[in-house]
Amino acid sequence: MSTRYPFTAVVGMDDLRLALLLNAVSPAVGGVLVRGEKGTAKSTAVRALAELLPQVAVVAGCRFSCDPASPDPGCPDGPHGDGGADARPARMVELPVGASEDRLVGSLDIEKALADGVKAFEPGLLAAAHRGILYVDEVNLLSDHLIDHLLDAAAMGASHVEREGVSVRHAARFLLVGTMNPEEGELRPQLLDRFGLTVEVAASRVPEERVEVVRRRLAFEDDPAGFAGRWAGEEAALRERIVAARELLPKVALGDAVLLQIAATCAAFEVDGMRADIVMARTATALAAWAGREEVTSEDVRRAALLALPHRRRRNPFDAPGMDEDKLDETLERFKGDEPEDDPDPGPDGPGDGGPGGGGGVPPQGGEGPAPETDGVPEQAPAQAPEPAPEPEHAPRGAAGERAAVKAGEPFRTKTLSVPGLGEGAAGRRSRARTQNGRTTGATRPQGTLTKLHLSATVRAAAPHQRARGRSGAGLVVRRDDLRQAVREGREGNLVLFVVDASGSMAARRRMGAVKGAVLSLLLDAYQRRDKVGLVTFRGRAAELALPPTSSVDAAAARLEELPTGGRTPLSAGLLKARDVLRVERLRDPSRRPLLVVVTDGRATGGGPDPVGLAARAARLHAADGTASVVVDCEAGPVRLGLAGGLARDLGGTAVTLDELRADAIAGLVREAQVNRSVRRAA
Repeated sequence: MSTRYPFTAVVGMDDLRLALLLNAVSPAVGGVLVRGEKGTAKSTAVRALAELLPQVAVVAGCRFSCDPASPDPGCPDGPHGDGGADARPARMVELPVGASEDRLVGSLDIEKALADGVKAFEPGLLAAAHRGILYVDEVNLLSDHLIDHLLDAAAMGASHVEREGVSVRHAARFLLVGTMNPEEGELRPQLLDRFGLTVEVAASRVPEERVEVVRRRLAFEDDPAGFAGRWAGEEAALRERIVAARELLPKVALGDAVLLQIAATCAAFEVDGMRADIVMARTATALAAWAGREEVTSEDVRRAALLALPHRRRRNPFDAPGMDEDKLDETLERFKGDEPEDDPDPGPDGPGDGGPGGGGGVPPQGGEGPAPETDGVPEQAPAQAPEPAPEPEHAPRGAAGERAAVKAGEPFRTKTLSVPGLGEGAAGRRSRARTQNGRTTGATRPQGTLTKLHLSATVRAAAPHQRARGRSGAGLVVRRDDLRQAVREGREGNLVLFVVDASGSMAARRRMGAVKGAVLSLLLDAYQRRDKVGLVTFRGRAAELALPPTSSVDAAAARLEELPTGGRTPLSAGLLKARDVLRVERLRDPSRRPLLVVVTDGRATGGGPDPVGLAARAARLHAADGTASVVVDCEAGPVRLGLAGGLARDLGGTAVTLDELRADAIAGLVREAQVNRSVRRAA
């Protein structure tokens, strides 16, 4: 067994260590989501926590870790008699991002179930994590169907495996810990809310602390066992402190004045539902027990709010997580009642802070200050597109007439743009696709492990052979060749590649604010539909890949906000750059179909001696590749040249104006695109 890096040897990151330890004291807090840049020891700290957890008593021989004091009456290995009890270390089970559904929830032998009526069940990771830790690295990249199972298990404390009327249920209560890099995309709100606490981590900018991090890591890699031995005393002391805090926890009093502060804080920050109030109460209680106190104070409530609320107050993916600490202090002071004096808190690691090597400093945890509050996206789109603010007469300009970036207009709800046909890409919410979940449309022979049984097709395949197989009883004699896999149709996520015109012609008419607002709205739609997004911009003499395809819609919105305008319009360069990007992405992920969204007024004034002809030829290359496309026509004014419509015809796609992007008229775009494609094929 490999030696893990000691928890007490982690330098700094007090917020992360405290959040993990509070969950060790009170698993009811509900887990931790760790957000931060790559290379900040997120996974190292989480894996080290497992070594600090007390041992658990389990029923001897039970694959589902039943508690001998209160065994699960519905356990598949039960009923449990007086089979004795074993003690084992608490488990930390890792869920890989690419795991299959059967690996997570377990698998049922359908052939035995149909032929013999026997529930031959092989437990999955949810069973292994029961009464322990379920750790998901890069949790924001987890597939939707796995997230659905996690949500069900976290909500009910049990996992259900259903296979056409044959079902198995077992207990699955675990501490959910996830780590993620926000640059790679955000979490679904439903899963985000299931994490009790959230922590932002960042590498220290203090040279001395960085030196200590490197020194300890190199020492660990040179001699893992020896390094762990030098920290054994601090680990043992911290383990004893966790046990003491667990014993004190039931004695901690949560007074009415403190409960009022908790409720007032959640109401002031307009968090959804009541889960935040409950998590704050449990966290504040655990903080008091961790500090060795039997009463909760205002300071406990404040620290609980900073850990439990930031991820619950976001209204859309473009809101920065964080808290207005001044507002928090004002709320706590306003509802402060009589309470005991705060005791000094010795810190998250207690006696371990001053262990061998020293240097246990605290790096910055959440930037330079509290994030400003932002409003959510309005539920209803306004009747008309907002007019962009007029550009000042002396707007700042850079080289070659470049104008500074303008603020995006207010985002709005858009109608769905989808790729025609039937795909087989990653599960999402945009285009039709063959998926593991969805409505059943047919049956086929299984390729590999059977996951979704088509019962009637299996019975029809087995029925003609019953006499030859010597059937004499009521049971159906089923062979492996009779089994049929259900073919299901659902929705997939696509690669939405935006090609945005940032030339002077867009800025001259002061339309860039409205254009950015439209692209921001489409980005929000892409986030909700589980798409990858990329951003190509063109202006001046060339095109630029402003953002390679990514799952982080936040990153795309940030790049869009910083986008300056000015110069000529090399439309052909933008289209060719987009084609290069799509070519590479087809090699990386051939099952994910692309949707090209070109945002332009259709003008072409750069890129060669015949810019209009070059743009038309570049567009026809996309049409030859079979790329689905939509042109968002940004042309404005009483006189319109209709150039964007011609570009859409060359692309083999559809053109839509900024106004139509909001209107019900766009509902016919997909049908029109399909008709156009059919006409071209017939020709």
